[in-house]
Amino acid sequence: MPKILLQNADAIVTCDDGHHVYRHCDLLIENNKIAQIGPNLRRGHGGEPAAGGLVDRAADGVFDEVIDCRGKVLYPGLINTHHHFFQTFVRNRLSIDYPSMTVIDWIYKIYKIFSHIDEEMIYYSSLVAMADLLRHGCTTAFDHQYCHTKPNGVHMLDWQVKAAEQLGIRYVGGRGGNTLPMEEGSTIPAPMLETTDEFLRDCERLISLFHDPAPFSMTQIVVAPCQPVNCYRETFTGSVDLARKHGVRLHTHLGEGENDIMSGRHGMRTLDWCEECGFIGEDVWFAHCWELTEDEFRKLGRYGSGVSHCPAPAVLGGFPILDMKQIQSTGAVLSLGCDGSATNDSSNLLDTLRMAYLMQAWHSKRRGGCVTPYEILRMATRGGAKTLGRPELGQLGPGRAADLFALDLNRIQFVGSLHDPANIIPRIGYTEQVDFTMVNGKMVFRGGELLLVNEEELKQKADASQQRINALVD
Repeated sequence: MPKILLQNADAIVTCDDGHHVYRHCDLLIENNKIAQIGPNLRRGHGGEPAAGGLVDRAADGVFDEVIDCRGKVLYPGLINTHHHFFQTFVRNRLSIDYPSMTVIDWIYKIYKIFSHIDEEMIYYSSLVAMADLLRHGCTTAFDHQYCHTKPNGVHMLDWQVKAAEQLGIRYVGGRGGNTLPMEEGSTIPAPMLETTDEFLRDCERLISLFHDPAPFSMTQIVVAPCQPVNCYRETFTGSVDLARKHGVRLHTHLGEGENDIMSGRHGMRTLDWCEECGFIGEDVWFAHCWELTEDEFRKLGRYGSGVSHCPAPAVLGGFPILDMKQIQSTGAVLSLGCDGSATNDSSNLLDTLRMAYLMQAWHSKRRGGCVTPYEILRMATRGGAKTLGRPELGQLGPGRAADLFALDLNRIQFVGSLHDPANIIPRIGYTEQVDFTMVNGKMVFRGGELLLVNEEELKQKADASQQRINALVD
């Protein structure tokens, strides 16, 4: 069983139930789990303290690797609970400028482009997005993949699984889909439409092929119809039946500008419609939710459902800021997501932490009671783990997954702030690359380089793939 010692970290921010922050301690990894946190663990295993250097490989025959973490702070790996990887290839395009439109208008325009995306584009855009996430400390990523086009291939998640395996990131795939045709009021072009049966059959195929329910699994599948406004009711009721039959989770977009349409179409708001479909509960989480009322958040709390807060699209779209204090008081589970690159333009979850905190700081001046920067960090770690039903993730401690990242805060720009490593990332606004990222006990990013892929070759192939969509956008 491989043993890796992360030695003499300046601080270890655990995000555990006791909110422990260990100073000048070691962290021992055995196989894919954390075995121990404490001082002088190398001496306790029969060795002498490390003599220095970045890496001391098996110097005493006890450890397979000893990594010097002096000057560094260790954090639990971040967990991203809402993203659209394929949108990486349509970033920074003023011709489809998200801030200048309503969400529904933007969807109507951009789906015409999405309908041309094929399996190769999904593969390379996913590699690019997940690589960016790893560089910024994210170790578990959920992607909501609703771009399935019959002319260009429907096995999009299969390619995402392959991409995640190559990079070494923990992947949760949301099999999305849209079933309501445009002539019945949706914004979905014909090539992207599926029948409910087609959608559910592919969900079941993916679950049987890739879903691993065991703790510490690297791949899981979520049944995730794209959004109520673009689906038949039977799509949502069928999703509930299928997901609960197989014990997988459910996800969709909610409360992002569609309520007037849903009220006109069904005589009720979207959350009530989901409740009627059974699409609510502890195994369900919703993205965005900026249109929900306080009573609706209380309903989510009663059911134990989750909210993935995506700050970037909310700011870009000029949407209401979520009252995190009020949502916390209901018992609803809060987590953070980057959201799609076309409504964010990056896959940097550290940037999401910073933006979420600043939004709440502004909001608190109007409503009172701001969440702390550390609470934002916990939303991106413990909140994400609870959202995905993964108690082994999101915190550092014995028996937990060895998913973590390190920051070198021993730099001049941090002088005066190092007394509080638990709050420093959102408060100071650290959004640069991390020093290293470990997933499942393996080093996957260190010293500015992805370790499991040829990054230059990947960049060239990804660029060639995205070039094919340029003519469709501009």
